[in-house]
Amino acid sequence: MSWGIRRQWLGACALACCALAGCGARSSLSAFVGASSVSGSGGLGSGGSGGGGAPATGGLTSSGGAGSGAAPATGGGGGGSGGQMQAAAIDYLKSSFPRQDDVLGRSVALSADGRTLAVGVLGDQSAAVGINGDPTVGGLNSSGAVIVFWHDGNTWTQEVYIKSPAPDAFDYFGGSVSLSADGDRLAVGAFDEDSSSIGIDGDPFDDSLYRSGAVFVFSRVGSTWTQDSYVKASNTNAGDAFGGDVVLSGDGHTLAVGANGEDSAALGPGGDQTNNDAETSGAVYVFSDAGSGFVQEAYLKASNTGAYDAFGLHLALSADGNTLVSTAPTESSAATGIDGDQDNDLATNSGAAYVFSRSGATWTQTAYLKASNTQSSHNFGTSVAISEAGDTIAVGAPTERGLSSGINGDQSSDSALAVGAVYVFSRAGSAWQQEAYVKASNPKEAYFGNALAFSGDGSSLLVGAFMEPSAAAGINGDQTNESLDNAGAAYLFSRGASGFEQSAYLKASNPRRYAYFGASVALDYEASTVVVCADGEDGGSPGVNGDQSNQSLPRSGAAYVFYLDE
Repeated sequence: MSWGIRRQWLGACALACCALAGCGARSSLSAFVGASSVSGSGGLGSGGSGGGGAPATGGLTSSGGAGSGAAPATGGGGGGSGGQMQAAAIDYLKSSFPRQDDVLGRSVALSADGRTLAVGVLGDQSAAVGINGDPTVGGLNSSGAVIVFWHDGNTWTQEVYIKSPAPDAFDYFGGSVSLSADGDRLAVGAFDEDSSSIGIDGDPFDDSLYRSGAVFVFSRVGSTWTQDSYVKASNTNAGDAFGGDVVLSGDGHTLAVGANGEDSAALGPGGDQTNNDAETSGAVYVFSDAGSGFVQEAYLKASNTGAYDAFGLHLALSADGNTLVSTAPTESSAATGIDGDQDNDLATNSGAAYVFSRSGATWTQTAYLKASNTQSSHNFGTSVAISEAGDTIAVGAPTERGLSSGINGDQSSDSALAVGAVYVFSRAGSAWQQEAYVKASNPKEAYFGNALAFSGDGSSLLVGAFMEPSAAAGINGDQTNESLDNAGAAYLFSRGASGFEQSAYLKASNPRRYAYFGASVALDYEASTVVVCADGEDGGSPGVNGDQSNQSLPRSGAAYVFYLDE
């Protein structure tokens, strides 16, 4: 989604449209305090791929160090939990050919071993086609692209530059991205693509259905990427925005696609796709690949389908592909908690999340999740993440208005605007319960919860707050200096014996106003590699670890990679 479109969406509905959940695992980062300008070649160890969601066997090295003049900053303003001072490297990743308004980092995905990183470049304007075309040839505004970076154990390099095989202006290819656990399969959404094709591998050059949307699937063998599927809905219609979110299972054999603009009034799985009686109610499509290519397995609707609910806006999928969460941030029930009354619409745009389970090839809805403090315009479901086993779910409500801080504070406060909260649910057997109500350590109007990522076992949770205003840099800096409007922040929480607690407060190594650091986030399996993107960052230096002080390309966007040990 373009810069203007997303900001308009946030302003009108307080929704963030393209946050990606990561696939990673637990780590306590309380040992870290910040280094205010930390940069350099912090690297992964030599361990192999964490294929299938398994943790990578190699640990992290400590080869990255503080840049010149970088002094450790003391934690302040209720930041992380202190501990032994250590430095952590922060790598700074840009496109090899950055342009103004690229908004690199609107979407992001990271492999389980932390070695493969896919970043959406939503505003990319090149007319390149397919794999590794020429990014310097412009002419297709916001056609979009995806850049895949590879870490060889010492440093990041750009491995591939991917465009649609049929790029067109304002397709927004790269508006959503997802990787399999081993990083060898990539799904890319282009929610404003215009083809009228139906199903798999139709004609991508037909532009007769405006904003119908599409998904492109790519595979890697060695270091070579090829396209292997072009995926459309079974009921393609104009304005459906198919591909607004995409998620792959750990093995890459299950693909779920959201189409939050779809209009059917059907209820639940397998309903009637042919009517358009519930405008922008939204739908989710599940595809499976048994080895011969993707086929559509399911068509999912909410159990309380309503016009303008935007069901399917954000998705999360367990590693085995058998548990799926779909959100509807503008659903309006006043229910609270688990499986409440879905049929009243007394809390406009309060938001909801729906849990589906698969047995064989049959999908059923198994839970209806609401916040514990449901209120109008909280937009619960603007982001979502799930653990590898599918037994822990986090749901973001970035326009929640409470001013409590930390874990399980006062939920009754409703006195501010767009402070944000995250709700963690856990499953014991088949029963879900809310485990935690999570707030920032420095609550303010920051859209805390606009993006989420879980570690593999759900014991680490990364939360974006892309409008947070502090001027801190690096890790656990001073949260009280609020001089950089919309600089953005990210918060890492770890679950201990007494539940979740904040373990790190993350800022860009070059914080700037309106950088929107925290626009998207990702974790590796071990939560030792942490990625936070700033799609409004203005850097003009191409590639990896360039000059961060060069701020010559407004809204080119950047990705920051933190390496954090216990």
